[in-house]
Amino acid sequence: MKKTAAIVLTLSLTAALAAGCGSKESSESPSPSASVAPTTAASTAPSASTAPAQGTYADGVYYAQGDDFDAKTGWKEVVGLKVESGKIVSVNWTAINKDGGIDKKEYSVEGKYGMKAGGASSEWHEQAAKAEAYLLEKQDPAAITFNDEGKTDAISGVSVHVNGLATLAKKALDAGAVEAGPYKDGTYKAEAADFDASSGWKDNVTLTVLNGKILAVQWNGTHKDGGTDKVTRSKSGEYGMKKGGASSEWHEQTAKAEAFVLEKQDPAAITVNGEGKTDAVSGVSIHVGAFVELAKKALEQAK
Repeated sequence: MKKTAAIVLTLSLTAALAAGCGSKESSESPSPSASVAPTTAASTAPSASTAPAQGTYADGVYYAQGDDFDAKTGWKEVVGLKVESGKIVSVNWTAINKDGGIDKKEYSVEGKYGMKAGGASSEWHEQAAKAEAYLLEKQDPAAITFNDEGKTDAISGVSVHVNGLATLAKKALDAGAVEAGPYKDGTYKAEAADFDASSGWKDNVTLTVLNGKILAVQWNGTHKDGGTDKVTRSKSGEYGMKKGGASSEWHEQTAKAEAFVLEKQDPAAITVNGEGKTDAVSGVSIHVGAFVELAKKALEQAK
């Protein structure tokens, strides 16, 4: 009996010591969400009780886009992410336009979005890069806190609305990995070698690839005499195809050709006859041969 009592006493003391050590370790260990910026009362950022531990995401590529094009701006935001070894290793936040053409990031890079001209300290793509870097650092969309206007005080140098990035990144991660396309992410361009001897125009094509898939396409042209680009002249009526009897303007027909490439994910899907025209795309009567060849040439850089 004495021996049994001694054993029980020893076990009790061991359990007590273990419990004491456990309490001390728990009180000194940092919270899993300690590095995440606290959500303010005004924030409507994606909710999370605790930040996900780094290395918990499944490897793969993720994608999400907004439900609708913005009625005022015409843009629809999209987010692509890549996860390796359980961590987010790349973030691409941009937008596509209801009228087609290049994506928002490239639009800003080309100086067309014009935030600095409107008084901002930096352009949209420069601020987007800072927000992307912040998400890479924090590894959690909920760390991007924002107010009712969709803006944030959490990221230095970012005055643009970031609610789209935070919401869509969470949406993408929650939905799970998607199948990646065959191309390398990036923006790719190709231009004709010379100005057309008859029209004076030189065609160019710009494509944006996200998660391996063609996200945006723009077919445009520059004139040997300078001035505005072909799309701009078409939208203003200066190019005047309808005045010449066509059913629609040049930019309206190019938008249909661009949309066809986005749908098929391959410019070679536009079959072209000896005159450079196609029956593959409804409502397109213009010469598309140059567009197809330049799109193929641009995508060669993405392989």
